[in-house]
Amino acid sequence: MARRDAQRQVDTTGAGGADDSRAAALVQRLLSIGIDGKGPFDGAAQVARAARAEHPTTESAVHAVVSRHTRLVAASGFATGVGGLITLPVALPANVVGFYVLATRAVAAVAELRGYDTSRPEVRSAVLLTLVGADATDVLKSAGLPSLNIGGRLASLATRRWPPAVLMLVNKGVGFRLLARLGTGGLVRAGSRAVPFLGGAIGAGADAVMLRRIAKHAEHALPPVSGAEGPGAQR
Repeated sequence: MARRDAQRQVDTTGAGGADDSRAAALVQRLLSIGIDGKGPFDGAAQVARAARAEHPTTESAVHAVVSRHTRLVAASGFATGVGGLITLPVALPANVVGFYVLATRAVAAVAELRGYDTSRPEVRSAVLLTLVGADATDVLKSAGLPSLNIGGRLASLATRRWPPAVLMLVNKGVGFRLLARLGTGGLVRAGSRAVPFLGGAIGAGADAVMLRRIAKHAEHALPPVSGAEGPGAQR
């Protein structure tokens, strides 16, 4: 009996370690690609600068960034569902991760336009928190920061200095919640996208709605930095 209990503990520990690694890998991908950019995929600061150069006000640039990324995730969602069940096992995981990469860049670009410096760890953690919506409160509580999400705003996290260990807990909490959504959300998405072409239309609409919801939360949670002018003025 003792041996069986010990083996169960080892198995549980191993599973937990695997989950830790998956959560860390997902968060790292969102930060390194979604915020910093990679290859031809522009980073958030570059997207923000381009939008600001094309629009007369910060808020019109914010609107343009959100609209552009809404179209991008809609196109990706359509491409995932257009092939139906035949292509779904391969297309769906890539689409889900790709959605969160685009959502991360959209939020980070909004943050840059609002005057936040997305190279700062605190701002990066705040960007990640917007991806989990109402779950951000629980993530902050788990990290020992229960009072920061008052009114749904994360500016107090983004504009102060925090120990790296605290931010690591925040990022890990976001990673775990996104992994859980990838599991349960994947089942829902698979059911709605199983029919060719019709599934593409459903996928496009669902992803567009979700992106707009995340962006709206980000616009509320990360208000303009006082006295900021242009992308990354907090630097």
